[in-house]
Amino acid sequence: MARIVSARISDVRFPTSLDASGSDAVNVDPDHSVAYLELIADDPEWPSGFGYVFTQGRGNDLAALAIEIVVGLLPDEDLERMLDHLGEIGRALVHDSQLRWLGPEKGVAHMAAGAVVNALWDIKARRAGLPLWRLLAEMEPEELVEIVDFSHLSDALTREDALEILRAGQHGKADRIAELERDGFPAYTTGPGWLGFSDEKMLGLVRGAVEAGFTMIKMKVAGDLADDRRRLGLARDAVGPDFRLAIDANQRWEVDEAIEWLSHLHRFGLWWVEEPTAPDDILGHARIREAIAPTRVATGEAGANRLMFKQFLQADALDVVQIDMSHYAGVNENIASILLAAKFGKPVVPHAGGVGLCELVQHLSYFDYIVVGRSLDGRMLEYIDHLHEHFRAPVEVVDGRYRLPSAPGTGAELHPASVRTWLFPDGPGWRDLRERGLVPRPQPSIVEHAISADADERVEVTA
Repeated sequence: MARIVSARISDVRFPTSLDASGSDAVNVDPDHSVAYLELIADDPEWPSGFGYVFTQGRGNDLAALAIEIVVGLLPDEDLERMLDHLGEIGRALVHDSQLRWLGPEKGVAHMAAGAVVNALWDIKARRAGLPLWRLLAEMEPEELVEIVDFSHLSDALTREDALEILRAGQHGKADRIAELERDGFPAYTTGPGWLGFSDEKMLGLVRGAVEAGFTMIKMKVAGDLADDRRRLGLARDAVGPDFRLAIDANQRWEVDEAIEWLSHLHRFGLWWVEEPTAPDDILGHARIREAIAPTRVATGEAGANRLMFKQFLQADALDVVQIDMSHYAGVNENIASILLAAKFGKPVVPHAGGVGLCELVQHLSYFDYIVVGRSLDGRMLEYIDHLHEHFRAPVEVVDGRYRLPSAPGTGAELHPASVRTWLFPDGPGWRDLRERGLVPRPQPSIVEHAISADADERVEVTA
């Protein structure tokens, strides 16, 4: 009988701000980072499980601390039983009577719960010798509905609704798996579109994306209208009139501002606009969607939870459901969102930028096609050629299509050397950058903490 006996949690940051990779109208200087978790069992025959929270740099230590707190909520019980009841475990972490006050079901505590849930799924898939997508695809509908937290969803999605969707998905399942194994899954790329890139670099990457077989490119916008028009004009001229171009405003605009700004960009034939306003503004998205039709509205990567998706769908405020494996409570909550999307007839196109999000979320897109949505109409996977070399099982994209992974697990495991090199702030990668004057030295903390409840002495602690 195995138990989880320890957890390694690491603050791993990559200096992507140095070349503007990941930059947009809001995230102007991102250092793509992960608060990285390894769950370890007391039986060496059991694999470790890996998960993480993705951040933009500052605050990654806060995510790491939140993961530590959530790990402490795991029951001290047989690991086999835990893996057989991951819905129950996930609900216990998300609805903890004290921790939930920090949300509820939103923010860093919720994301930390997702990292822990994902690490348990990683163990389960590795133990079964299967990639996560195949493990999920082979589960019975009754097993899958046990994963879902239906609380506050029953006015939009009931257990019976979910069972009906999942049972229908069993028909033709083997054919859809064979199709994906043969042809792969369609991808689009955001790689050329970062705002910090020069026009020359952007155009080189745009042409490279077309040559690589991608059928859509997403451009970052909302920094400056004249720049947007120039960059989109250059991109449209480079790809021709029929190639799909999407844009991403990263929540920058007010509602009326979005409608006005987009009126100047319609002529570029946009496939969708992503996050045109604040991620929680459901009614604002609905107004924008009505005003800019037939251009689609895509959103969800920075949403709080499955309840936000429920309301967006009920309000007909989006066209594309963008799930995320870091902002939500892991595999469990994302399956709930996929089922909601199916109930309302909307395609799921996940957010997959950042560190390792491609590796993680690809499994959910395959599961959606194989068992839930059962159609590739409007479905794609985001791809960014960015930091994959740090993963033991990096994604593979050939001719603009993801190839299905065969390695057991979720794909979340980093190379140990990458963790050591980019451990913040004292990994050798960061020390070297500081010595070369490329990044500043961390400022000492001015925060003081009491040594004990009855001590007058205080000690300065470096954050």
